[in-house]
Amino acid sequence: MSEFNIQLKNCNSIENGSIKIIENSLNIKYAINGTGKSTSSKAIEYAVNDKNNATSDLLKLKPFKYRNESDTNNPKVIGIETISSIAVFNEDYVNQIVLQSNDVLKNSFDIFINNDDYKNGMSEINELIIEISKTFDENQGIEIMLNDLNELLQSFGNAKGLSKSSIFFKGVGKGNLVENIPEELVVYKDFIQNEKNITWLKWQMSGKDYLDISSCCPFCTSSDIEEKKETILTVEKKYDSKLIEHLNKVIQTVSKLKAYFTQDTYDNIISISKNVDGLKKEEENFLLEIKEQVNTLIDKLINIKRLGFQSLKDFDKVDTIIKDLKINIEYINHLNTETTSQKINKINDSLESILQKSGQLQGKVRLQKIRIEETIKTYKDEINDFLKYAGYNYSVNIEEDVSKQTYSMKLKHNDFIDSNIDNARNHLSYGEKNAFALILFMYDVLKNNQQLIILDDPISSFDKNKKFAIIEKLFRGDNSFKNKTVLMLTHDFEPIVDIILHHSDIFNVVKPNAYFLENIDGILSEKSISKNDIKTFLEIAQENILSLDEQINKLIYLRRLNEVTNNKGLVYQLLSNIFHKREVPKYQSSTEDRDMTETEINDASEEIKNSINEPFVYSVCFQNINDNNELIRLYEKTTNNYEKLQIYRVLNNNNHNNRTIRKFINETFHIENDYIYQLNPCVYQTVPNYIIKECDKDIEIIKQTSN
Repeated sequence: MSEFNIQLKNCNSIENGSIKIIENSLNIKYAINGTGKSTSSKAIEYAVNDKNNATSDLLKLKPFKYRNESDTNNPKVIGIETISSIAVFNEDYVNQIVLQSNDVLKNSFDIFINNDDYKNGMSEINELIIEISKTFDENQGIEIMLNDLNELLQSFGNAKGLSKSSIFFKGVGKGNLVENIPEELVVYKDFIQNEKNITWLKWQMSGKDYLDISSCCPFCTSSDIEEKKETILTVEKKYDSKLIEHLNKVIQTVSKLKAYFTQDTYDNIISISKNVDGLKKEEENFLLEIKEQVNTLIDKLINIKRLGFQSLKDFDKVDTIIKDLKINIEYINHLNTETTSQKINKINDSLESILQKSGQLQGKVRLQKIRIEETIKTYKDEINDFLKYAGYNYSVNIEEDVSKQTYSMKLKHNDFIDSNIDNARNHLSYGEKNAFALILFMYDVLKNNQQLIILDDPISSFDKNKKFAIIEKLFRGDNSFKNKTVLMLTHDFEPIVDIILHHSDIFNVVKPNAYFLENIDGILSEKSISKNDIKTFLEIAQENILSLDEQINKLIYLRRLNEVTNNKGLVYQLLSNIFHKREVPKYQSSTEDRDMTETEINDASEEIKNSINEPFVYSVCFQNINDNNELIRLYEKTTNNYEKLQIYRVLNNNNHNNRTIRKFINETFHIENDYIYQLNPCVYQTVPNYIIKECDKDIEIIKQTSN
């Protein structure tokens, strides 16, 4: 089985480190907080992306102590050279990709629907109707005609009749003052009827503001301004440059369509546009008739152009639809010209060719529709089953957006199933958002087929039942990370218990392996975790009691063993006296507080001797535990942090002067309280090194005081 051996250098708190990732397997890296899990994730991600995109994001991880060095001690990642693509689940993915305002998952159409089968189905359908696209592509005049007709239609406005706010009405509704120049302004005829008349009108009207500055004309500087002033001012009274602009637009649009209108129709439109007094009722009706026929032809052309799966999928008989799309120009009499007919005939011929294949087309459309429905049902059922069994009162649906010819995923609450949840991010809890995001991330990755998948502490925030539901969804079933290369970084031990110990039979399909990550003074290393390494605290305590070579260390585990099993008998009482450094052992309970009898001490000592498999004498042990030098010797000899912590507690009854550190020492690292199953602290350093460093400082002070 091939693997990536990745070396990390100068990445945040990691001076030097190594991580092994086995391909096509689930690689679980378990570590306590502060080890460098997220740094490892970012370093690998940045290095791969820098390699692929010629960027330098890896420099973001340069340790602060080296920030003044521009060219030395830069972050470096070795071993990713053959990794071509990477996907990382982290907080950024949750914030940027999932739970968009109008789609639960960004690009959900591409992820869930637009697969190879969908693309092939669409290609087969498009191949059967290719004559239409060819006709439009090879006859650009059809597209030009469609655009020009649409321009004319827009000039009529959106109202049912002829809107008074439309360009056409504004241009000709009050008469054509370009053709019908008022007598007093005939002198300006050449300007008014020039193609640049709008520009001239704006210039002329702005010049009037200067009439009273001088006796000279502001336009020609002649001195007879008083004689011309009235004529100059009349231009603004009679003309509106915006209305003239609308008129010019109408004339220009109609002129472009001359070849498509019958001669009579064209002449009548031009005649109407030159009216002196505006529109008569019969002229308006004539224009509305033209508008209706233009609209009919445009609708036909657009529907023909859009012919495809979307327009056919909801009909039982494709041939009926195609027949209805054919254009009978005889009934569009205003546009019944040779030029129009030539273009329409080509389109009708294309439709006739498609009609000959309508049976085959019908089958392909029906098959594609079934395929989409089955795809939607598969993904919807998978996700909703997960949500149901994980205890989330939500469901999803993949819905079609007809206007955009696409699909998007919508979120619903099961108590209000008839309505979609908009802005789901505002309604979901932190855990709910992460659960959705993690499952949707899986589908996203499966679609894009990235080579390496990194899950950065993905499930630590979930309840136990939700954790297992998520793990099972991610790593079991056809749509899962099975046979994918996955690196899962976590400070949560439960996934290891589930995947490696309890349910190895059902998770063996992802070929899981587990490692414990440890960071000591910037050196990151990993240690394998096998099924046999996952034990109950009872097993760990019994194992260490027999294997350790120092009696005090054995007694530490024996006392914990009695405490965890709630065995508060004589053995527990005597051991408590040892660790409380009492020369005369006491028996303390909720009902009594007295000295232990000689018989009780002897009986307890005998039991302890049998448990630790070596002689035990209370007085000797008491002397040792009251000897700081002996405890310091044990502290320095011990190689695992958990035992160091317990010896420190015995040596320094007051514990650390910092309340946070003191809480860690007294409570947080009672490993037997963390999980039913755990790792042996003699083998795996589950107590952070920075805690031990704090203890080391106090030990040095005690040593100096003792000397």
